[in-house]
Parts: sequence; C-alpha cells; structure tokens
Amino acid sequence: MTAKNATTLSMTLSETKRALEELGTEPTKSLGQNFLHDQNLARSIVSLLDIQPGDHIVEIGSGLGALTELLAPAASRLTLIEKDARLVPRLRRVFSSDHITIHHTDALEFDLRALWGHGPVKIIGNLPYYISSPLIAKYASALSPASILVLTLQLELAQRLGAACGSKDYGAMTICVGRRWDIRLARKLPAAVFHPRPKVDSAVITMRRKSRDEIQPLDEVAFESLVRRGFSARRKQLHNLLPDLRPQWDSLSSQIGIRTDARAEDLSLFQWESLTRLASPAAAQHGTELFDVVDENDHVLRAETRETVHVNNFLHRAVHMLVFNDHGELFLQKRSLWKDRNPGLWDSSAAGHVDSGEDYTTAASRELTEELGIPSPPLTRIGRLTPCETTGWEFIEVYRTTHNGPFHPAPMELETGAFFPLSHIRQWATRSPADFSPVFLQCLPLIGTGA
Repeated sequence: MTAKNATTLSMTLSETKRALEELGTEPTKSLGQNFLHDQNLARSIVSLLDIQPGDHIVEIGSGLGALTELLAPAASRLTLIEKDARLVPRLRRVFSSDHITIHHTDALEFDLRALWGHGPVKIIGNLPYYISSPLIAKYASALSPASILVLTLQLELAQRLGAACGSKDYGAMTICVGRRWDIRLARKLPAAVFHPRPKVDSAVITMRRKSRDEIQPLDEVAFESLVRRGFSARRKQLHNLLPDLRPQWDSLSSQIGIRTDARAEDLSLFQWESLTRLASPAAAQHGTELFDVVDENDHVLRAETRETVHVNNFLHRAVHMLVFNDHGELFLQKRSLWKDRNPGLWDSSAAGHVDSGEDYTTAASRELTEELGIPSPPLTRIGRLTPCETTGWEFIEVYRTTHNGPFHPAPMELETGAFFPLSHIRQWATRSPADFSPVFLQCLPLIGTGA
C-alpha cells in the first residue's frame, strides 16, 4: 500500500489502541507521546498549512500517522521525523512512496541543512511538551527554511508565545520569537482527543515568517541580550536591570515612548527593537564608502562613494571568498535581509567591494575578517568574473581557502551561515537557483576547475 493511493487509516481512539496493540507497545511517557485520534481535528490542523503544489512538508513526530495520512496525498515532498524505533517500521510500511522520506532520529538532532533545495518548506508537528521550547528554537531559527510552522503545544507555552504586551504571559520568549514570526493561537484542544490523555491543556499555534518590511534592522545579538536582561527580574524597573543604559535612560525612554519607571512587560516588540537600535547602532553598509571606479580594462579612473557607483552603474571591483572545511564542505552565508543587493539569498562564504586604494587580495583578507571574524588564512585565486548586469558591473576576483570555524559574523551582515556538502549545493542550485545570489551561481563553476 503506497501513501499516494492508500485507504484512510481512520485513526480513531479504537484504531489508535489497536495499532499500538499490533506493535506490542504502549505510549512512552519519557518521549512525551500523546497520540491524536480525532480525524476532524487532524483535518483542521493540516488545513492550517495551506498546502500548495510544490510544497515540501516536514512532520515532526509522525507517531502512528494521524496527520501523515492527510499530508501524504497533498505534499509534493514529505519528510517525516520520528524518534521512536518501535513506530518507524510501521511508518515505512504504511507510507511507502517515492515522495516520502522517513528519518529515524531525534528532531533536535535532525540536520536542517538537508531541507534546503527541495521547494518551499512548511513544518507541522505535535511536539513533546517537555522539549517544545528547544524544538521551536531550532525549527524557527535563521537556518530553518520554513515559511510556516503549525504546532500542537502545551496551552501554557502557546499562550506565552502569543501573549499581548503587558499581560502576565508576555515575556522574553514572546518577544524574541515574535520578532521574526507572526504567532497566532489557532485553537485549543481538549485532552480527550489524545491517547493517553495529557494532564495539561493543549493548543495549536501557527507561526508565519514575517517579511523583511515587518522587521526593524538591528543587531540581533544585542537585541536578544537586551530583552533577556530586561526580563531577568520582572518586578524591577528596566533602568535598574540595564545599568549600562542608565546615564542616557531619560533620553532613551522618551525617544521610544515609555515612562522612565517602565518594566520589561510594558514595552511592545517595536519598542524593544527601537531601544536596541538606539543603544547598539548597526548598519549593513554605508553609502559614503569610497570605491575605485575603473575602465573596461580594470584600470583605476577615480574614487566615488558607494551610492554614486551603484546608482550610476560605474564599473568597480569586488571579491568573493569560498571557505572550505577539512571535510571539503563549503561555507555559505545567507545574506542579511538589509543588504542593498540580494538580501536574504545564499551567497559565497564572504564577499565585498574593494575599497579605494586596495588591491584584490588585501580586500579579500579584510572582508574575511570583517564578515566572518577570522584572521585571513592563505588565499588561492581560482578565477575572475567580468562586469555585466548580473555581477552588478563589478570585476570580481574569486578566492578559495580552508578554515573550520567557528566564525563570528558581523552584525547586520549575515542572517546565518553553514557548511554544506558541495554535491548538495550543486543539486540545490540546479533545482532552486532563485535561492542564491546571481554572482555565487557564476562562482560555483570555478570550484575545482583550476581557472
């Protein structure tokens, strides 16, 4: 029986119990197993994904397949993650299909890199309550390709995630997760729809990734640090919890529109973002940087500001660096949403313009330090790209080097970054070229050519 044309499993309570009996097992408390057995609710939960042609659906904790049987016919690609070794053989038997991949692993250990390059990703799951928070942190991280998550959680956690400013549930998690995600409590679930019945109430939430226009540009590390310090003692006034800002607190509080004696829960997400921008200014690039304008033979003509060069499409210079680790994997950066070109796209390990008066190699070393926070290792030039509309009218020298990290990205420069196997990158670039900067796609063929 294949998933594409399987008859319904009808995971009623009696069918759930029968399936467990056939497997000779019982729900395991240590795994937080509570199996959904109401098919009307299952259909309602799956409908929240709004599955479209081409969607890649990822289910966390497939269990006995109550949601899976509804996902399988609708998804173009379905990835199932199940930790319980007792249930995996049944999943493989019932949901045997070319478009379904089943991973027997802990969802906290699953490699998110494997999800890139297979179409738009949507995630669904009935999360074990005892590890819901770290699972959300992982699958809602910058490395996750998900555009929406539909999750069944403990009601208390769902209320904290979607809490309103000033409420008792409003806290650091609300703000830190809510910065990038629009969180809605879709519905509460009675204990009776699960086997065994959980001792706490449950709820389904939707998390939709916000667009660039909905997020203020700021230093993410500074933002999270400020919020967590602010909520470290809820009853204390903020100026007592943020002593480094105390000398300017009257001015800061006035600028973001709060009382000087405000507490953490008094500030909206927008006000926390505004406070961070004032306390820790950061920018992705500066329009006043000077670049050398060159002729068609790459001879320097004069120096102009970044803004002047880009507005007038003057020929200028840039560098791209490809950093490999000892396993031959290539580090890719996902460009900041606030870059002026190719925001949010995957790109070379590091890249940047050649400043006025610099040579290419000096610029390459500087950019590795500025973007990744590493002293530049030895560089090998592997090729050159000539100016055209795709390259942004840049002469580009391409270098490769080896470094295993860790890296310390500059604020506002990178959304995230990770090492990927080169074979995966090539397949990904073929399937989904729009995920990458156009220049990186031109750099990719240079790898290993000796050009």
